[in-house]
Amino acid sequence: MAGKIAVVGDRESVLGFRSVGFDVFAVTGPKQAADVIKKLAEEEYGIIFVTEQSLAGEEAVLERYKDSRIPAIIPIPGKDGSTGLGLSNVRKSVERAVGADILFK
Repeated sequence: MAGKIAVVGDRESVLGFRSVGFDVFAVTGPKQAADVIKKLAEEEYGIIFVTEQSLAGEEAVLERYKDSRIPAIIPIPGKDGSTGLGLSNVRKSVERAVGADILFK
């Protein structure tokens, strides 16, 4: 069902999302995060939030689904703050849609 929302990341960063009804998946590293995201995509989750730190070195999973309608994979800052991955993805999406970097230049 495309209406399902998941949050993937370290336990401390994602546990609070359970209180608003999201499915929470605590992972211990980037490889496990990438594997969980692939599984959630197969289960037709519509939106998958993932902490930036959980994807360090496994950003290829974002590339794999970037042109797919489902799932929308959205990097979010974790408990240690932002690594810039989420903002970088926004910049790339805007450049692809508009043809120029209109947000940051």
